[in-house]
Amino acid sequence: MENTALLVVDVQNALVSEKPFALEEVIGNIKRLIEICRKNKVEVIYVQHTDEELVRNSEGWKIYEEISPNENEKIVYKSFNSSFKNTELKEYLDSKGISQLIITGMQTEYCIDATCKVAFEYGFKLIMPEKTNTTFDNGNISAETLYEYHNFNIFKNRFAVVENIEDTIARF
Repeated sequence: MENTALLVVDVQNALVSEKPFALEEVIGNIKRLIEICRKNKVEVIYVQHTDEELVRNSEGWKIYEEISPNENEKIVYKSFNSSFKNTELKEYLDSKGISQLIITGMQTEYCIDATCKVAFEYGFKLIMPEKTNTTFDNGNISAETLYEYHNFNIFKNRFAVVENIEDTIARF
C-alpha cells in the first residue's frame, strides 16, 4: 500500500492489564497488521500517551511487549486524546508523503475517536479494520456497545473505511 502508514495508538501495559473488550482478538489483529506492514515496507508508527496515570518510563506507560516497536520505528509521544495535538505526527506524515492511515489501538471513544476525526480533517484517507481498536465499559455503556457504535455508526462511511481485517490484509 503506497503512501500508507499503520498507527498503533496507546497500546500500553497499564491499559492492556485492565483487560478491555475483545483484548486477545484485538492484540492478535494488530500483531498481524504490524507483521504484514513490516513485510511490505509499510511504515508502522506508535503513539504513546503520557499523563498522571501513565507516567513516562513507568512499567504501565511502556508499549505492550507483544506489539512493541522495532528500533527504527517512529514513536510519537502525546498527552491529549488526539495523536496530532501538540505532537510532530502531522509534520512527520507529510514529510514521508503519507496520505492514508490504518488506525488501530485504544481507547475507541477517546484517543481513537479524536485521532480519526483530526486525521480526517487533515485530509488523510482512513482505514479502521474491525476488532483492531478496543475500550472499557464506561458507566452504563458496555465496552462492546461503545466499540460497535463508534466503529459502525460514527467512523464507518463518515470518516473511515471500516472493514473486516481480511479485507485490509488483501489490500497489501
